[in-house]
Amino acid sequence: MSSDNKDALLNEARAWAADDSDPNTLEALRRAIAAEDLDSIREGFDSPLEFGTAGLRGLLGFGPGRMNLVTVGRATAGLAQQLIADVPDALDRGVVVGRDARRMSTEFAKTVAELLAGYGFQVFWNPEPVPTPVAAFAGRHLNAAATVVVTASHNPPEYNGYKVFSERGSQIVSPQDKKIHQGMLGLESLRDLPRVSFDEGLECGKILPLGSEMEEAYLKSLSAQCVGPTQPPAQVRCVTTALHGVGHYWIDKALRARGYEELYPVEAQAQPDGGFPTVRFPNPEEEGALDLALSEARAQNADLILANDPDTDRLCVAVRAPELDAGYHVLSGNDLGVLLADWLLRKKKEAGTLPDGALVVTTVVSTTMLASIAKVYGVESYEVLTGFKWIWDKALSKSEEGGVFIFGFEEALGYCVGPAVRDKDGIGAAQVLMELASDLKSKGLSLSDRLEELWRTHGLHATKQVATVLPGAEGKARIAEIMAALRKSPPKSIAGVPVLRYRDLIGAGADEEGLPRSNVLTWWLEGRERVVLRPSGTEPKLKVYLEACAPLEEGDSLDSARVSAGDRLDELAQWARDLVAA
Repeated sequence: MSSDNKDALLNEARAWAADDSDPNTLEALRRAIAAEDLDSIREGFDSPLEFGTAGLRGLLGFGPGRMNLVTVGRATAGLAQQLIADVPDALDRGVVVGRDARRMSTEFAKTVAELLAGYGFQVFWNPEPVPTPVAAFAGRHLNAAATVVVTASHNPPEYNGYKVFSERGSQIVSPQDKKIHQGMLGLESLRDLPRVSFDEGLECGKILPLGSEMEEAYLKSLSAQCVGPTQPPAQVRCVTTALHGVGHYWIDKALRARGYEELYPVEAQAQPDGGFPTVRFPNPEEEGALDLALSEARAQNADLILANDPDTDRLCVAVRAPELDAGYHVLSGNDLGVLLADWLLRKKKEAGTLPDGALVVTTVVSTTMLASIAKVYGVESYEVLTGFKWIWDKALSKSEEGGVFIFGFEEALGYCVGPAVRDKDGIGAAQVLMELASDLKSKGLSLSDRLEELWRTHGLHATKQVATVLPGAEGKARIAEIMAALRKSPPKSIAGVPVLRYRDLIGAGADEEGLPRSNVLTWWLEGRERVVLRPSGTEPKLKVYLEACAPLEEGDSLDSARVSAGDRLDELAQWARDLVAA
């Protein structure tokens, strides 16, 4: 490194330190500057965080490439400027501020509140850590100009994040995200920004704590989405786990409000703890995350396990399966998605409440089975980019044409079962899932039985994801290299099966299907197979999404179909691994 580059990096670090009021990150940065530890400094400064699939998300630490008080302050200044410029009456409509229970979440959220109050906004403050969908609901319920939630969802404890919901109540999309980011880049220093201390804000009313009436309104709105009877036809014995997040209170409250009484929480994971002491990755999709829940379920002889991620916007479900060593089968996000979609559409059809213009939405990496189910019920089905912001963006744009949103989901355990929250909601989804489970149990059936019925109608759709972690600048370059090579020479066959259709969402494929440009490649193969590649928007990963479909005629063995589809997934997965290793 030249002396000029070295001096520029050190000067940038010193300027950042002058803005940092967190003694922990400030001390770490000062030590690195004093020692001229350029490698450590570079880690925090070389790749500044940008608004991605879910706002900002990154490791805790110093510098613009990490989550810290300065990053949060700059994002808030960018947001404040954008709202004042673009949203009528933004100051009076105010901003809802929520947070989960992660490390630094409260400190970050207070910084958001103080700066927004300094700009003149009315701030609506959630006194306790709350689920992301609860905060998102509050923003729309209060007609706020925006909602900010400090959360890193299901990431490991070293992470935190910053999620923004627009005045529509859904996650921000372009150009709002770009405007906020430009505001961040144009800010020289936090020291000159207007600011009201948190205590002063409470005293003068610029920061207004939300009360129990918001909780009541949220639960009432969830109940209005349900399609089954107020009292369940059969009690479902259920183990719940919040994975040390903020969901236990809300899941318990919501399910009991609908008459479910046999609820058994995993006590060791029920209380919020940002250290996540019993799991390395607080994501119910990760291996080992459900070990305590499985143990409790076996002890209780439970019918189901319901697991939420730490900010409770996702839902994972496991069904009793005595034939398995673990005793339970964990449903994939795609399997749960089609079960919920079918239940909602069927019950509305039976009740005569399925409206004209009804629609369902999923993402380009989720199962194609949703489209098949939608067709049976005569409703429109749409695919959007990955991320719930795009699901609700499509729902809202279609509502302007007379469309009526019924259901949306993404394969990463995210579900929206109605209009109460314009985002994924693990609490509302749990209520509707329990309705389905109760209805089936009253008939001597399980979720697995109903899934088999759907497969026999639509074909057994098996899915798998191959995610390769490629960290740092070298990993980022490798991901770019792989995507570029595939664009230059798209394969004509994959794992021995011919390609029928190819789409590149950076190129003409986006224009043809009306999708925003995105770094996503898709191949449709013979035999109703599909392969999708995309770099993660929140983690240093290259993700490959695989789908194989095995037809099931009357009398065909389900086990044989599973083996057939599973074998194809294994072959496709090997192709994906070879692609990265090449």
